[in-house]
Amino acid sequence: MQINNLIELGWINFFQSQLDLDSFESELPFRVTSVQRNLIECVGLDERSQKKYLQLSTYLWRHQPPEKHPTVGDWLMLDLEFKPLYILERKTLIKRRGAGRESLIQLIAANIDTLFIVTSCNDEFNINRIERYLALAAESQIHTVVVLTKSDLCQDFTSYVNILYKNYPDLPVEVINATERKELAGLEQWITCGQTVALLGSSGVGKSTIINSLKGDNEQVTGGIRESDSKGRHTTTSRSLHRLNGGGILLDTPGMREIQMVESEEGIQATFSDIETLASHCRFHDCKHKAEPGCAVIKEIEDGRLELRRLENYRKLMSEQVRNNESLAEKRHHERALGRFYKHAIKSSRRFKSKE
Repeated sequence: MQINNLIELGWINFFQSQLDLDSFESELPFRVTSVQRNLIECVGLDERSQKKYLQLSTYLWRHQPPEKHPTVGDWLMLDLEFKPLYILERKTLIKRRGAGRESLIQLIAANIDTLFIVTSCNDEFNINRIERYLALAAESQIHTVVVLTKSDLCQDFTSYVNILYKNYPDLPVEVINATERKELAGLEQWITCGQTVALLGSSGVGKSTIINSLKGDNEQVTGGIRESDSKGRHTTTSRSLHRLNGGGILLDTPGMREIQMVESEEGIQATFSDIETLASHCRFHDCKHKAEPGCAVIKEIEDGRLELRRLENYRKLMSEQVRNNESLAEKRHHERALGRFYKHAIKSSRRFKSKE
């Protein structure tokens, strides 16, 4: 990634305003470009040493909760010896509940300006999943564009576009064949100098192909689709930033068919604002929109102006994020209690040794 100044990396007044005069003289801003299991890669610009690329061990954050770990897109402040000091406040953040039994937060990306929700014009297309991604973006107030790929393999892509416009008439939609560079002109308007765009979608929908076509190379490995189910093959294994010649920055992510919602109530409400507005007209303020008399939401469904599917997905996402929030709160409470126990044990041990 060749850079000439921090602006090309996405540095704006939001981050600069967090620093004082002493910080400018004694600290260096580096942006996280890749996070792997044991390694964090960063890019910055130190005029004194001309150092641009840096690798840090994730071991340095082993005692920090997951929310405090660096993620792709973060700005790290380092001292003049290139040791990490702190993470600047994030302008935006995309996160989910981690996989497995442990109720941990997993950070996906930070400081994203625009989110490309990438999906294919085939059986992979799923409006419920798209609404899940929209809620994630809305929670952090990230501008969103839906990118429909593989248009060359679809006889009529208008049915997919119509589904999106029916539910979200103001949502920008781009239909492309990602292998044709000329068809990506519509995407470039969102990727201007210093702007960071993340691509989110299932495996094999064409995220890496989009990056390769925009960059004009084959840096990202790509794979074809399986004829049996029209699903793509998983190729990207970690999140990484890629700078375009025009100055924009793209963030590729591994394919994620399921993203567990957590701490996303406002994002879900914004994504289903029509249901929220209708609910305010229900006879009962605690209406569950099931069989209550005077329910404005059910009335809208019965009159054919609101899809039952949409209400069911709204309920599912709200219930999911409440359940995950409770699990997360329980996990944090347990960690705090364990921390207090360890501190007490250490103090008791010191007192015992001092008596000896």
